[in-house]
Amino acid sequence: MKLIVFGHRLELGGTQINAIELAAYLRDRHAFDIVFHAAPGPALDLVAAHNLVYSPAPDVRLHPSMARIKALRALVTREQPDLIHAWDWWQGLEAYSGVHLPMGVPLVISDMMMELTRAMPREVPTTFGFVGQQERAQRSGWRRTHLLLPPVDTRANAPGVVDGGAFRQHYGLNEDEIVVISVSRLAKVMKSEGLVRAIEVVGELGITLPLKLVIVGDGEARPELQKMADAVNARLGRAAVMLIGALRDPRPAYAASDFVLGMGGSALRGLAFAKPLVVIGERGFARLFTPETVPEFLQNGMFGHGDGHPGNPEMSEAFATLAQNPQMRRTLAAFGRDFVVTNHGLEAVGDGLARFCREAASARAPLTQTLRDVCRTSYYYLRERRFRVASRDLPAKP
Repeated sequence: MKLIVFGHRLELGGTQINAIELAAYLRDRHAFDIVFHAAPGPALDLVAAHNLVYSPAPDVRLHPSMARIKALRALVTREQPDLIHAWDWWQGLEAYSGVHLPMGVPLVISDMMMELTRAMPREVPTTFGFVGQQERAQRSGWRRTHLLLPPVDTRANAPGVVDGGAFRQHYGLNEDEIVVISVSRLAKVMKSEGLVRAIEVVGELGITLPLKLVIVGDGEARPELQKMADAVNARLGRAAVMLIGALRDPRPAYAASDFVLGMGGSALRGLAFAKPLVVIGERGFARLFTPETVPEFLQNGMFGHGDGHPGNPEMSEAFATLAQNPQMRRTLAAFGRDFVVTNHGLEAVGDGLARFCREAASARAPLTQTLRDVCRTSYYYLRERRFRVASRDLPAKP
């Protein structure tokens, strides 16, 4: 089967890594002929490391983009794929309107968002990243869905694969410090709030506990986070918070940690390295990953919504508990590693995706259902687009 994997910009993010690793797995284990189509970025090195055939896509800010649709149509004409796998709704809409409808090329969309995107077509086979999202989609009318848990290469991400000690030595992390690692894009939307709260918690607990927060990543929120880190470090009289920028291979950082702070794929990779985990989200959400909290995260993904309170009691309690209890750290480390291997291993996730792709390549929706879907998708896209444009014109809140 020839498959075009249609991704966004190749940033060092969880979805991009998922798309690359799964594409390589489908090629190696299921003999798929893969062409990876995305805008260039830092993760292009990972595409090359997996020896994937790469075709660059235009790098644009607004979607759907005619430039990207034209590039995809030209690629489809040249490669004659059996199926397109579009990652995220904006690639999905471009592939749907530009290729699937006019050219009849079968399409799969993977939506890894935390909220259901109503503007996506419901007759296109679609994967979702956690149980609750798949259930919401089925109730909303999606007929062909698949649960695609974020995959983790548990061989490449495992204890002993890389040298965490060298990382600690390089960055001056002392043996008596409790090192908390966060690997994340430093985006102002969704990502940065948990890091702001983590810096605040280290500033409070760091008076009595040898906590050191190391933030790996880059983005538009970095100047603000660095300013906060500088203030905490000055108050504590030591470098309790470090921002070291993005790493093309962040595995040594995970290996060097005493525990990990994160969400989504980054959280799962921390577990794969047998590290205790504090899952963060929005509005102050922070929770230890334990046998008791597993059902919640399987249902809702490695993320959560808090009640928006100004303090950080949940995160503070989680940090203090892990910092003062080495036996708990060891117990949760072993449990987390077993959980990831069983539920998120690349083999199990990739095999399920291969089956879904083969089914999707031969699936055809009746014409009447397709026409209804086109009308519904167009309506929701235009309505939400108008709302986004209008919201930008509103005055800022005082």
